[in-house]
Amino acid sequence: MRGFSVLAIPALAFVPLAAAASDSGPDEPAMVAPVQETAAVDPERLAAAQVTVDSIFPAGTYARIMQKSMDAITGPMVDSLGTMPVQQIALMAGMPEEEVAKLGEATLAQVMEIYDPAYRERVEVTMRVMMDKMGGVMGRLEPDMRAGLARAYASRFSERQLAELNDFFATPTGALYAEQSMMIFLDPQVTESMQKLMPVLMEEMPGIQAAVMDATAKLPAPRSSCDLGENERVQLAALLGLPAMPPQDCEAQGD
Repeated sequence: MRGFSVLAIPALAFVPLAAAASDSGPDEPAMVAPVQETAAVDPERLAAAQVTVDSIFPAGTYARIMQKSMDAITGPMVDSLGTMPVQQIALMAGMPEEEVAKLGEATLAQVMEIYDPAYRERVEVTMRVMMDKMGGVMGRLEPDMRAGLARAYASRFSERQLAELNDFFATPTGALYAEQSMMIFLDPQVTESMQKLMPVLMEEMPGIQAAVMDATAKLPAPRSSCDLGENERVQLAALLGLPAMPPQDCEAQGD
């Protein structure tokens, strides 16, 4: 085993607000509405939905989420990764169980103290830089996200329901709820529970991989360049912007 490369990106769950009247009429969606395909939305309903989105997902929300997640998740995530047994990591990487049994019960942090004394700082810096850059990327996508949210709310809630939501968000309690509705998922009391995810996921990963292999066992194996016909090689080269596909030593590959 030559070393380990660990890269963790916190996963953010965005759970939209769901509220609707219990006595929905024919023109009012039920509390849990089926997903609808994109269609034209009544302009007045869309305008009301935009007010809702302005309350629960105002401009700049992604930047605040990314910054908050760095503060709330980075340190605990690194700690959680460090406590994972090397055996679990090896199993996830596909090492045979008989070989895994020879590895002992060391944790990732214990091994990395030898391989990379700056391991913890390196992972923290990597995560922070990635989150910072991701914040910029997500910020560019935020206008489209907000527009999509508005259309989704307009298609799932009636104009009266949207008005009721907006009236609530106009109250001090409603405004506070709307402000915190996304950020609350980064509260330490929530993120502490998420720290348990990585060890459990690592423990279950070999079984997940085995299930995937069983489910795909009957599918034909992926082809290599040596399996392609001449016309297919020409098409592939054109798709890749190459004058021709590089030659393959198919005899050596077969051996």
